[in-house]
Amino acid sequence: MRAPLSWIRDFTPADAPIDELVASLNQLGLEVEGVEEPGREVLGVRVARILEVVPHPDADRLQLADVEFGDGTARVVCGAPNIAPGMLVPFAPSGASLPGGFTLERRRIRGQESDGMLCSAKELGLGDDHRGIMELDSASPLGADVRSVLDLDDVVFDLAVTPNRPDAMCIVGVARELAAQLGQPLTIPEPVVATDQGVASPASLGVSIEIEAPDRCPRYLGWAARVAMGPSPAWLQQRLVKAGLRPISNIVDVTNYVLLERNQPLHAFDLGRLAGRGIVVRLAEAGERITTLDEQERVLDQADLLICDAERHPQAIAGIMGGATAEVSADTTEILLEAAYFERMGIARSSKRLKLRSEASARFERGIDPDGMAAHAARAMELLVEVADARVAPDAVDDYPRPFTRPRIALRTTKVNGVLGTDLTDTAVIEALSPLGIEVAGAGDELEAVPPSFRPDLEREIDLVEEVARRIGFDAIGRTVPKPRTQVGALTRIQRDRRLVADALVGAGALETMTLPLVAPGALEGLGLGTPVSLANPLRAEESVLRTTLLPGLVAAAAFNAARGQPDVTLFEMGTVFFAPTPGSMLPDEHEMVGAVVAGTVRRRPVEDDRLVDVYDATDLVQVIADALGCTELEFTAGAGPGWHPLRAARITVAGEAVGAVGELAPQIVVAAGLGGPVVAFEADLGALSASPRHVLGFTVPSPFPPSAVDLAFVVEESVPAGAIAATLRATSADLLEDLRIFDEFRADALGAGRRSLAFSLRYRAPDRTLTDAEVGELRQRAIDAVLAAHGATLRS
Repeated sequence: MRAPLSWIRDFTPADAPIDELVASLNQLGLEVEGVEEPGREVLGVRVARILEVVPHPDADRLQLADVEFGDGTARVVCGAPNIAPGMLVPFAPSGASLPGGFTLERRRIRGQESDGMLCSAKELGLGDDHRGIMELDSASPLGADVRSVLDLDDVVFDLAVTPNRPDAMCIVGVARELAAQLGQPLTIPEPVVATDQGVASPASLGVSIEIEAPDRCPRYLGWAARVAMGPSPAWLQQRLVKAGLRPISNIVDVTNYVLLERNQPLHAFDLGRLAGRGIVVRLAEAGERITTLDEQERVLDQADLLICDAERHPQAIAGIMGGATAEVSADTTEILLEAAYFERMGIARSSKRLKLRSEASARFERGIDPDGMAAHAARAMELLVEVADARVAPDAVDDYPRPFTRPRIALRTTKVNGVLGTDLTDTAVIEALSPLGIEVAGAGDELEAVPPSFRPDLEREIDLVEEVARRIGFDAIGRTVPKPRTQVGALTRIQRDRRLVADALVGAGALETMTLPLVAPGALEGLGLGTPVSLANPLRAEESVLRTTLLPGLVAAAAFNAARGQPDVTLFEMGTVFFAPTPGSMLPDEHEMVGAVVAGTVRRRPVEDDRLVDVYDATDLVQVIADALGCTELEFTAGAGPGWHPLRAARITVAGEAVGAVGELAPQIVVAAGLGGPVVAFEADLGALSASPRHVLGFTVPSPFPPSAVDLAFVVEESVPAGAIAATLRATSADLLEDLRIFDEFRADALGAGRRSLAFSLRYRAPDRTLTDAEVGELRQRAIDAVLAAHGATLRS
């Protein structure tokens, strides 16, 4: 928003240095993006009167103009078609300077000497209009400096106004903020409208107002006047130009002037072109069309609000742009001035859908002052009397079926001080808010604030706290260090465990990936994990359900890498899976899981031969997680269910409860993904792992004494899990058993049908001595006896 300082000073002195004004505006949250001085480069340009205009003897499109400028006369060559004797114009004699570093010199043009030039608005840096020479007000003193006549000794602030501050989108709003900040008076004169009893009121003229959609248009005011169309005076045009708008005509310029000054969008209809001489505010019909002032035909839907004539023909898209049918023109003699209040979100939705934004819609969608409409309309009529010889009807038709009620907000001084870290008194809080138009009564923690109707952003107590902070100045609020009574900011147990698991898997060589929770129904069919939750409005039709497992996304990621020449991958993910709502709940049952896939070849050459991945690559990752968390009762139980290889997968159990699965994925899933060779994986409930029985993680000093290794092979039934034997071996000497691992699995007819040999390597070490042969022998025998007794095994020699 562009705010000329001269305009601001119509309402408050603002008599501070420019730097201080800029600092104050920034402090108030009205960020100054730029400061312009439009007339700084205009030097030596004077007010002149054209005495005579004659054709150029050697050029058809040029004229010779004789001008006087108070203490002399001159002749200039001019190509503008609008010059005529008697006009007062800006005259730049030889030696004068214009914007762009241009200095005038006496020169000959097509054989005729020109002592300077007559200036258009563009040549003075006052806009883009260069169609003709600017005509100055007839009261301008001859020979006066144009800088003072056109108020070019001005400063224009380019402000960035945040969307929550519609009150600051006008000159009065900026003046109010500056007056409060500088402690200076704010004067907003009440409009004085000289009505004409000879002009019938809108009601007596048969002009009616009918609001069919009061939720979308809580108030509508119409006021009639007879006017004389023409250009606006120079002072009004220049204010519009400085504020960034192009002058059009006196009627349109006045509506734009009030919009910029008072934040009230207005629209003037040609009353003679309104069928039925009335207004109907209604919702559009589907497919209804209107041609707007930008000469574009707009197709409407039933959510768009229309301003129509009494015969219900559309004349404007409410709050956004008028239509071409009843727009004012050079032939207009009678207008109906519209001032209205429209519901914010309706304007915003229509503006966005139609891709049509205007100065009016920008204000309506943020919220204007519903109680100020009548005064703002009166201000427009006051100006129309001055610039358009308006004869104003004695009263207006004001339909206000649902008057606005100002909110009452409870405010506590302790809350203000608690949020800001200040020590303000009740008086200081009230004095900070009152200059902004906020009425405050009461004391202590029983203050009651009533914000003005032009501040729709003030709804809660915290909004008022922010206003106090703006007024006292953020730079005046000292820094304080919080003094919590208890520790704050620590991670929860599940957060710590999540980081431990991720770090452990990364340390094991896995790479973390993130996949979408939206999957195709077919991706879950082979995994047998229950009915997925379907989405009512999926982003993609082919991904219409929420995942019940992490595995489809991980397998797809592995296939994506393989298709691009990277078949050997170890990927893991921690994320949420979703199941059907539990009884009595409407929301999906969510669980946080951790899963991984390992695909391709394990590259070990020249240390050992390369090999395809196998189930132990997946079980190792599970064991890495268990070690990181300190899980004490994690086991693998044969059989994992649908989606897994029937003989090469197991359930992951913690304290006897199943929490996931590990092993080789079913061949049909691997083939469907386009992967070659086996793919192993695991998935487990991270919450269950975090809540499982755990030993205290700590550091144990390594023993400096040598270890003793023992290898044992047992022949057992196929149904006996290797993990069960390992658990038995650990239990026989947990204090001295440093390491246990299985290193061989063997089957042969000699062992008997349905039996297999499992070989284990045990490493014993004492922390305080070297174990003797007798001690090692006793440990070996204890281990053999325990396995033979617990699992019906025989020792293989």
